Amino acid sequence: MNSHTVKTPALRALILAAALAAPLSAGLGVGLATAAETAPVAHSDDVGAAISDTVITAKVKTKLAGDKYLKSSTIDVTTTNGVVTLTGSAAGPKSKAAAENLSKLVKGVKSVDNQLMTPNGSTTAAKAKTEMSDSWITTKVKSELLADSITKGLDVKVETVHGVVMLSGSLPSQEAIGHAKTVAGKVDSVKSVDTSGLMVAAK
Repeated sequence: MNSHTVKTPALRALILAAALAAPLSAGLGVGLATAAETAPVAHSDDVGAAISDTVITAKVKTKLAGDKYLKSSTIDVTTTNGVVTLTGSAAGPKSKAAAENLSKLVKGVKSVDNQLMTPNGSTTAAKAKTEMSDSWITTKVKSELLADSITKGLDVKVETVHGVVMLSGSLPSQEAIGHAKTVAGKVDSVKSVDTSGLMVAAK
């Protein structure tokens, strides 16, 4: 069997996703949020999930861009393991709800975290709520790791951004890293766990 045969569907999906996503940056109906540094970053579990998330993001953007009620909204879309996060601003409460409902219609979407702001909402209050939530998640994950028999007493740094937990430091084995990811992933409100910063300690 030709080895390229297996890779072709995944590559086609990635190319299709890139083609769908590219025009949206030009602002066709739904623009991208300008504060890129505040937007959540997708941390998919593996290559397959990353490709799937890219396709979902492109399809959600296309659906939102095609809705006439969202033309005055500025929405950024991020997908992490099937969970779609909407950030930016909506023209009003109805537009915010419409964006969420349309996103849920896209195949592969598990849930939608709607963080869109409206003219009647408070950006400062919403940001404070997110920061408080991230802070709570970080504290909870740390306590769970400290209480766990495998990760107890080990040096693991925890940071949370928009529900995405990032672990860094060193653990005695790859199995311990996988266990730490499982422990952190069970904490409420955690969207995804990034263990790329964890290393196996040198013996």
